[in-house]
Amino acid sequence: MVSLRQASAQQDAGRYCLLVTAYRTGVWQALSAYSIWGLFPLYWTLFHGIAALEVLAHRIVWSFVAVAVMLAVIDRVRVRALLSLPWRTVVLYGAAASLIGVNWFLYVWGVNAGLVVQTSLGYFMTPLVNVVLGVVVFRERLSAAQWLAVALAAAGVVYLTVAYGVLPWLALGLAVTFGGYGLTKKKAPMPAFDGLAVETALLVPIATLYLGWLGWSGSAAFLRVSGATEALLAASGLITIVPLVLFASAVRLVPLSIIGLLQYISPTIQLVLGLVVFREPFTRAQLIGFGCVWGALVVFAVDGLRTRARTAP
Repeated sequence: MVSLRQASAQQDAGRYCLLVTAYRTGVWQALSAYSIWGLFPLYWTLFHGIAALEVLAHRIVWSFVAVAVMLAVIDRVRVRALLSLPWRTVVLYGAAASLIGVNWFLYVWGVNAGLVVQTSLGYFMTPLVNVVLGVVVFRERLSAAQWLAVALAAAGVVYLTVAYGVLPWLALGLAVTFGGYGLTKKKAPMPAFDGLAVETALLVPIATLYLGWLGWSGSAAFLRVSGATEALLAASGLITIVPLVLFASAVRLVPLSIIGLLQYISPTIQLVLGLVVFREPFTRAQLIGFGCVWGALVVFAVDGLRTRARTAP
């Protein structure tokens, strides 16, 4: 007969196994999400002959279709709840939708303009932009190490600006819009998937009107390109939604400190693609500018791990 102590030990072992399994599942989901995002340039470059704004409009429309179908299949009660949101929530998600819409446009445009390396710089800079936004908006206090990280990143941007005589506006635009999007989502009251449904619903009328105008004026690429390209445009909804769903699940299973380290997978893959696949130049000035940002990220990551170790129970 099993004693109470043995039964308790078996229950504890069972819980531990479940936690380990959930953790591993979350890590694989996060790895999958960031890997898909990192490989995005290979997908968006397939639409090289189509204007970035038209690609963006298709991405919004088909993302909305994918989210709406998934919500209708999974939980119709949630759909009714989303149709009766208070106006303040709608305004908040409207701001988030505007930011992510601009971010998507900049990214698609950058990929098709042959600036994949600079897009990767933007996403390397995003965690540091988040820190700055925390100081500006939430009056958060930074440690000495965090201030050093911000200073290093700023030095990298200044160096690139002086070296080329042009501000790396694409990288900054991607970092600021995605950082701002994260800021609005921090205040958002709904789960990530529901929020995405509202955001795409707010953007889809504009995207649909724009596509309708393109069709009416005879300048739309859709229905004039190959069937394979049309299918790829329609698939952009699923391509957008799948990594978001994986990420939303991962953040519930994996500590944010681990998520924070894994997020660098995506811009690293983008950088490798830009250099190896798309053969973009990587000059000495870029190496120094990127080096400053990478150094800032190392300082930032190490400081975060030390803080977590000190505060862990």
